[in-house]
Amino acid sequence: MQWWARPLLEDGQYWILYLFVMWVVVSICLHELAHGWAALQQGDSTPRDLGHMTWNPLVHMGGFALLAFAIAGITWGSMPVNPNRFRWGRWGHVWVSAAGPLMNLALAVVLLTIGGVLCGRADVSPVDVLQGGDEKLLQVFIVGGTLNIALFAFNLIPAPPLDGAAIVANMSRTTHRLYYSEGMQRFGILFLVVIFATGIGSKVILWAKVGGLLYCIAIARMVTSGAA
Repeated sequence: MQWWARPLLEDGQYWILYLFVMWVVVSICLHELAHGWAALQQGDSTPRDLGHMTWNPLVHMGGFALLAFAIAGITWGSMPVNPNRFRWGRWGHVWVSAAGPLMNLALAVVLLTIGGVLCGRADVSPVDVLQGGDEKLLQVFIVGGTLNIALFAFNLIPAPPLDGAAIVANMSRTTHRLYYSEGMQRFGILFLVVIFATGIGSKVILWAKVGGLLYCIAIARMVTSGAA
């Protein structure tokens, strides 16, 4: 098994690798902060009380998660909240859980829109930009946008401990009992592994990236047509 960053290094795409690492850390921090902001809005001061309302990635991700990212290319974050304090009850829990993925979606839309506009003005394809080249500024937006649309889709997979599971779990009392049962929580990671082992999770992420790239291409073509 080769190191996850090796293909980029062998192709000389050091800038793309740097952007990927940067956007992973920034996006996860903003994702977790969005959970914290939503929890504070719901009357839960736990994120602030425990010192998690910060931009420090070590607080949100932790040393082990950063080490796992460096070695295996996988990582995660966390935001402590107390659902018992939410003003809207289980619907408050839905809102707080959805806030993280919604932050990734908002970032994706903003970054891909800017990237599309810049690509249209420069008359270059977002696909070519993503594959490498000299358009370093454009790559900042395209890499960040496609990564965040992938994070949005990934976190909505309804498998514990992802946000999608918490959203579905709090939609009704029946789903709440199912998702928060001892067995479901104990084998949550196993369920997630099964999802990716069967290719479902990877396809969700792939099609999310494709959709984000198509959106960027559409924006670029609109700009190009308007300038013609």
